[in-house]
Amino acid sequence: MNVEELVGDAFREQAADSVPAPPYFADRVLAVRRRRRTRRFASVAAATAAVVAVAVGVPLLGGGGDDVRPASEMNKSDIIAHPDQTPPRDLIAAGDTALAAYYTRDRVEKSAKVAVNERSYHLLDQKTGKYVKTTEWSYISVAPGMRTAAVLEKELPAKRIGLLDLLTGTIERWIPVDHGVAGVEFSSDGRKLVATTYAKNPDLLYKANYDGDGDGKNDWTTNFGESDRTGFAIVDVDSGKSSWSEVTDTQDLNTRQDFGFSQDDQLVYSGLTTTPNNQYYDLKGNKVATPANEKYLNWFVEARLSPNGKLAAGDFAGGRKTTASEINDPYTGKRIAKVHGQQLLAWADNKRLIAWDIAPGTNEFHNQLMLITVGSDKVVPLSGFRKGDDGADGRWSPVFAKR
Repeated sequence: MNVEELVGDAFREQAADSVPAPPYFADRVLAVRRRRRTRRFASVAAATAAVVAVAVGVPLLGGGGDDVRPASEMNKSDIIAHPDQTPPRDLIAAGDTALAAYYTRDRVEKSAKVAVNERSYHLLDQKTGKYVKTTEWSYISVAPGMRTAAVLEKELPAKRIGLLDLLTGTIERWIPVDHGVAGVEFSSDGRKLVATTYAKNPDLLYKANYDGDGDGKNDWTTNFGESDRTGFAIVDVDSGKSSWSEVTDTQDLNTRQDFGFSQDDQLVYSGLTTTPNNQYYDLKGNKVATPANEKYLNWFVEARLSPNGKLAAGDFAGGRKTTASEINDPYTGKRIAKVHGQQLLAWADNKRLIAWDIAPGTNEFHNQLMLITVGSDKVVPLSGFRKGDDGADGRWSPVFAKR
């Protein structure tokens, strides 16, 4: 069977599948709480306003004024692109996935020898459909449905996790944790969080005793090869209850090596700096075998599995100036297709992905968000081109969520 037949089969199987939408339980809980605070009457004028509003959230019910339709729901276009914007100012989305936020990094010096590689976020304002800078949070993860974000305060490790209402911009609830947290990620249904715990801030930088870039000043560097990670907590979003598991493995890790959920949310995984590249754990912290369909995934390829689990995003296929990446069979690791894209970031649906792609004839530091299609040369620019090396002006990193 050739490449075209394999890809064609995958697409036909996708069309035959009938996969229910995830329940997004956490967002429903918060939405119910908001509705209980709001007087329940609707007028003809409110209905009319809902019809004429385009791409921005408007109040649907009278009273409290905080029960609105989010911008990501008001504009249901399959592709929402702004190739003239970098960093983006207005909502970007494709298929089932949207750019929920983006961040830049700045070195904030705490002393002559210690600094923090700090994130500064621009978060989608669901009332206006624009990305708005926030300086309150050190880490943000956005839930499926894009009504709620899990946030951590500036000082890491944090002792509580905030649930931020993206419609009102206020914290709905704080979830206390017994062990300091520096990274959080929602499960695919929004019901759980995996919170990675650390003894120290994993984004610390230290003054080195060498000048590697020749600027006449000693470099700032991490404690490469050393990790202060202590384990992870599984947090039930509805109740706020959590269970912490100590994970003593600190070898073959980057200084920040957060946990993520497996595709079925029944396990968590951690990246490794050496083969086999990943280590999986059950939700109680016990090491387990890698799931058969995730055996050939690399943690640094963010897109991972297609929603139906039938295609696996692979690494780039070539040198640093390549614009091609691999799509693989998740069970065998065998290449099914090559697609445009330097780095595969998120699946828009079962046959399209959002990727970084570089401009022809340039290098990896001049790239833009692009929508690519498996089995096709069709590409759609979603953002403008980033410029510069890490930490330079114009260098931003995306945060995606299901819309």
